[in-house]
This record gives sequence, C-alpha cells and structure tokens, in this order.
Amino acid sequence: MTPPTPLHPPVRPLVIALLAAGCLGGCALFSPAPDLSLRLSSVVVPERWQQAPLADPGSPEALARWWQQLQDPLLDELISQGLERAPDLRAAQIRLRQARATRDLTSAGLFPNLGVSTGSSRSRASEETSGGNSSSRSLYNAGFDASWEPDIFGATRSAVSGAEADLAAQAASLENTRVTLVAEIARNYVEYRAYQERLQIARKNAASQQETLEITRWRAAAGLVTELDVEQARSSLEQTRATLPALENSLTASQHRLDILLGQTPGSLHARLAEVRPLPRAPEQIASGIPADTLRRRPDVLAAEQTLRAETARVDEKVAARYPSLKLSGSFGWQALSYSALGGGSSVTHSLAASLAATLFDGGRIRSQIAIQDAIQEQALVSYEQTLLTALEDVENALVAYATSREKEARRAQAAEAARNAASLASQMYQAGLTDFQSVLETQRTQLSAEDNLVSARSDILTAVIQLYKALGGGWDPAAPTSSENKDPS
Repeated sequence: MTPPTPLHPPVRPLVIALLAAGCLGGCALFSPAPDLSLRLSSVVVPERWQQAPLADPGSPEALARWWQQLQDPLLDELISQGLERAPDLRAAQIRLRQARATRDLTSAGLFPNLGVSTGSSRSRASEETSGGNSSSRSLYNAGFDASWEPDIFGATRSAVSGAEADLAAQAASLENTRVTLVAEIARNYVEYRAYQERLQIARKNAASQQETLEITRWRAAAGLVTELDVEQARSSLEQTRATLPALENSLTASQHRLDILLGQTPGSLHARLAEVRPLPRAPEQIASGIPADTLRRRPDVLAAEQTLRAETARVDEKVAARYPSLKLSGSFGWQALSYSALGGGSSVTHSLAASLAATLFDGGRIRSQIAIQDAIQEQALVSYEQTLLTALEDVENALVAYATSREKEARRAQAAEAARNAASLASQMYQAGLTDFQSVLETQRTQLSAEDNLVSARSDILTAVIQLYKALGGGWDPAAPTSSENKDPS
C-alpha cells in the first residue's frame, strides 16, 4: 500500500493556522454573551412621581384612548381620521415595511442558494486536428447548482438578530408616530377652540364698547360730558377691534395645521369647524399608572432599547469576522450532443467543492471595525438612557404644568367674575353721573383681559393634559399585537 503523500512544507503552517483559528472560534462561539438586561437597567426609574401623585392609576385601555375623556365627538372623529390617512403615519408604515424586507433579506443568508441552468455551445475543429477536414459539433447541458456558507460562528445569525431588532425599533417608531399624531391633533384642536372663544369674547366686548360709545355721544350732545369722553370711548373701541384680525389669523392657521395633520388640503375642515363650540372639558382625574409600568413601554423608549439590541448584535457580527468561513458548493446535471439525449444516465455530471478561508493578517482592519461597532453600541446605550431620562422629565414637567394650570384657572375665573361685576357697576354709575368715564374705560379693558386670560388658562389645562398623556406614551395599546406582527400596511 502506498503511504500518503506528506504535506508540502509551505502548506503545513497554513493548515495548522486554519485549524487553530477554528478551535479558537469554536471556543468563542460558546463563550457567554454580555447580559444586555443589566445595561438596560442602569437607569433607575423611581417608584413614585416627584412632583405630584395621580389620583387614578388607570388602565392600559384608558391610556390607549385617553382623548375620549375630553368628551368631544368631533375631536374623536378627527383623531380617527388622522390615524387612517395622516402623511406622517403613512411614512412610518413605509419605513416599517422596508425594515421587514431588510430582515427577510438578511435571514435569506441562513439558507443555501439553489439554481438551475441550461445552455448549448458549438465548437469547430481545425483541419489539422480533424485529418484535413474541418468539423463542428454542438454540446448541450442542463442541471442544478447549489452553494451554501454554513453559519459556523454566528455571523449571519447575529446579522439576523440585528435586523430583527431594527424591525422592532421601526415598529415602536410607528407607534411613537401614532402617539405624537394624536397629541398634535388634540393640541391643535384645543388651540383652535381657544382662538375661536377668544375671538368671540373680543367681538362681544367690541359690541359692548360700541354701546358705550353711543351713550357717550348722547351725553356729549346733552352737554353732560365733553368730546374727550367720546374720543376716549372711540379709541378704546378701535383698539379692541384691532385685536380681531390677529385672532382670526391664528384661528385660520390652527385650522390649516389640522388639515395638514389629517392629510387634507388647507381649508378642508372649515365647514366642520365653523360652528362655535366651547373648549373640551378637562378630566378631573388622569389615568397614568406608575412610571415602571408606563415609561419603559413608551414607544420611543422601546425604539431606543431595540436600537441598542441591534447594535449589540452587530458587535457579535463583527467579532465573527475573526474566524474562518466555510463555503460549500455543488452541481448536478447532464451534458449531451443533443437535447433529446439530456437526462440519460451516461450524460450525468456532478461536482462537489468546499473551501475554508481565514484572515491571517489585515493590518488591524477587523479589530478597528469591532472597535467602531463597540463605540456605536455605546452611543446607542447612551441614547437609550437619555431617552428614558427625557421621558421622566416630560412626565414630571407635565404634572407640574397640570397642577399649576389648575390653580391658575381657578384664580382667573374669580378675576374674570370680579372684572365683569366692576365693568357693569362702572357703566351704571357713569350713566347716573356718579363717576368719570376713565373708570368705565379701565373696567372694560380689565374685563376683556380677564376673560381672555380665563380662556387661555382653560386651554393651558387641556394642553397640560395632552402633554402628560403624550409623555406617558398614551395613544397606543401595548397589549395589542405589535405592528411588526401584522401584515404590511397599505
């Protein structure tokens, strides 16, 4: 028996290096990965709010449909319409669809590639090789070929994990878009109703000042007052009328903003919003839950967490580049001199090949790529921590705004009532000749300012409620299936 041929000396070190790399890679494959949950828990979420306790812990369902507590049917309709056709939401759905396709493309790397081919070739032999006569022949072939790169050290699996996390992050971003959209529609609707009510107050005061001007003119004609009172009354009236265009402009701008949020052309909602309606009523109690139950399920926090998971998976993907890669390929087919002969047993061809490759020296390229990805992962961790801290800040600020706006509204309601009483008394005393016209002007200006401030205070309460529910992640149901599990949105 002939002994095996020994390896050529230059080849032997290469084989040894490949086997050593494989052994080291195998050890690394089973080394425990860092516990990401420990890093995610580095930000401590307090058990209680610092600024104010909330009276009602609420439920996920109430948080998901928080705007229904405002008891405004038109607002409910606008939000439902916005959730169906808003441009921002459609753009987020497209990004989700792209992330899903990217995940599927990455997952395809785990499976072999199988192909089929067929073709023909024609060759001509020269006269020298064919005994003085030129000849030609055709060769036909058909068959299958396959190739596969087994994921021995987990590079592809890590890439798939990263793509899965990217998909989950896009799904959370879609839900965050819903949260923001609902809050923006509600805020602009409240703003519109506030401008509408302030405009109504200004027009009412202008009508009252017009009556005062007529009374002043009658008293001047009777010689009871001078023309100074008449001009003062006229000046006060024109100053009130001068505020109307600015309020009308702000009212129109709020309406147009609502149009755009709902994906409509400016002016589309004019007929539905033209009727003057009071501001929605702010709820007495706000459903929230404790921070640990709300903030960690806030969509932007979830998106930041999934982004961190994706970048962590990509670290593993970069590390796997240190180890050898195995490629397998094979083919099976037929060759014949005619198509009719294809498929015969005598024309079968087949091949099988395998290759193992590893990087021995690259000038530190792989090490640098790992270092870059480590830095990207750290950035994602910092971004997650910052997002969670910002969420805490948003809730605390909204709680303060809600509490202070409640107190401010109560004080301004009393001020508005006192201003109306003072204006009425001053008008009666002026007509009876018991006071000068300056008192009438001052009380009218105070009444207008007090009533306008009262509407603004009520609007501030509603804005604080909207900000609080947005800060708590209200507007989506975390118990419902995630968008990444649903069909592609159309």
